[in-house]
Amino acid sequence: MSPHFEANARKVGGLLFRIFRDVRFSKDKSRYKTNPGVHFRHERAKEAHAPGSYLHIDPKESFLGLGIWHPETAPAKQIREAIDDDPKGWKRATGGKFAKTFTLEGESLKRPPAGFDKDHPLIEDLKRKDFIAVADLTQKQICARNFM
Repeated sequence: MSPHFEANARKVGGLLFRIFRDVRFSKDKSRYKTNPGVHFRHERAKEAHAPGSYLHIDPKESFLGLGIWHPETAPAKQIREAIDDDPKGWKRATGGKFAKTFTLEGESLKRPPAGFDKDHPLIEDLKRKDFIAVADLTQKQICARNFM
């Protein structure tokens, strides 16, 4: 995918999300997750709030997510400034072939972020708290020989 993203197979701290939790002292013995999930983290990432991709496989809903979820204030500001500095580039990057496969999702601010006018032509993108793109996957795609 990229030399900056890791496919780490460690049992603890690797790319697979655990499905079980410690239930020794819990009345609820259900699983933590009921589906496999794989998170490819950026090499400099130590947490979920860093750029990466996430593959969610489930019989009811499977998808691929890319981007940065809940970035801290400084990185969010940098992303917003990059969008503001090159609005045509942002539209090119999020339109065309990309828009046929992915949708931009996640939470948004209710009001414009500091330093941005409410009438900015890309205000809805600037108000994003999450800069993530999601592509829904079908069972047919996931079960295909060339899925990986």
